[in-house]
Amino acid sequence: MNLSSVWSTVYPILIAILFFEFIVIIHEGGHFVAAKLMKIKVNEFAIGMGPKILSFKGKETRYSLRLFPIGGFCAMEGEDEESDKEGSFSSKRVGARAFVVVAGAIMNLLLGVVIVLCMVCNQNLVGTTTVAKFADDAVSSSYGLQAGDEIKAIDGMRVYTPTDVNTGFSRSSDGNVEMIVNRDGKDVTLNISFDMEEYEGHQYIKMDFWLLGKEKTFTNVLSSTAGNFVSYARMVFLSVHDILVGKYGLSDLSGPVGAVSVVSDAVKTSISSMLRIMALLTINVGLFNLFPIPALDGWRFFVLLAEAVIKKKLPAKCEYIINAVGLALLLLLMFFVTFSDIKRLF
Repeated sequence: MNLSSVWSTVYPILIAILFFEFIVIIHEGGHFVAAKLMKIKVNEFAIGMGPKILSFKGKETRYSLRLFPIGGFCAMEGEDEESDKEGSFSSKRVGARAFVVVAGAIMNLLLGVVIVLCMVCNQNLVGTTTVAKFADDAVSSSYGLQAGDEIKAIDGMRVYTPTDVNTGFSRSSDGNVEMIVNRDGKDVTLNISFDMEEYEGHQYIKMDFWLLGKEKTFTNVLSSTAGNFVSYARMVFLSVHDILVGKYGLSDLSGPVGAVSVVSDAVKTSISSMLRIMALLTINVGLFNLFPIPALDGWRFFVLLAEAVIKKKLPAKCEYIINAVGLALLLLLMFFVTFSDIKRLF
């Protein structure tokens, strides 16, 4: 194996790892900037985990680069315990603490907006939900779908973007879908049985038509960016729903190893595929962090919201125990999905 073939294998994995670290830096950077704005003392801001490679002390904060590019942190004074020192997290009003807590997730979501914008700008045309043309012997055409039909809903799910069309089709397990299309100003309902194809052990609809693209303008680029961002956010919530109702099991989840594999495959495929996966991942991280699950930012925000309502803090010991249990369960889940990822690789 020559060096070029080794590099062609390694560089997509490096890009994937660096991207995940970038997501962490953006997240922790959000906490950091918000803390500084609220005049909260940050003891250390670290990129990576493990032993320190480089470290220097600023006016009040130590900045560190650590050995393993698998995380990072923003350690604030009085963040996990009561502190009477000036500028401690625990001494600030509820609103200031809540702003700092959600700032990391908000930055991840803003990163998602930027990536989606780059994705739309990288396209030759702006996608629509209007049928443009069909593949040879298209099944959908034989069931009555016509060029010029604007897809409005798939199996009861409203459709606004091409991403929604793909999402709607991906949720069908047997290829039988009910589509509502707008044709000449009127809504028409079609029941179509698509052909199926297999990918990674799952059956998916074989999409046998193309959607119409429009020339890019400043306005439709912005509207497409907003629409696709909302579509990706919706995918996150739909995925959680599907797991809760048992459509997918824990074995279908992917952890860091699986995600790195997906991103590296996308890097090899095309820039648009890479941007699409990266946007979905950072939006996923941002939204998941806002869920009220112990050990996540969303739980801390929920606790602060309760404090604002009842005018009383949750006892530090009680909050510590809840977060410790939540963290232990999340680590156990992470271990399980990582084991599943490795098993799938081999």
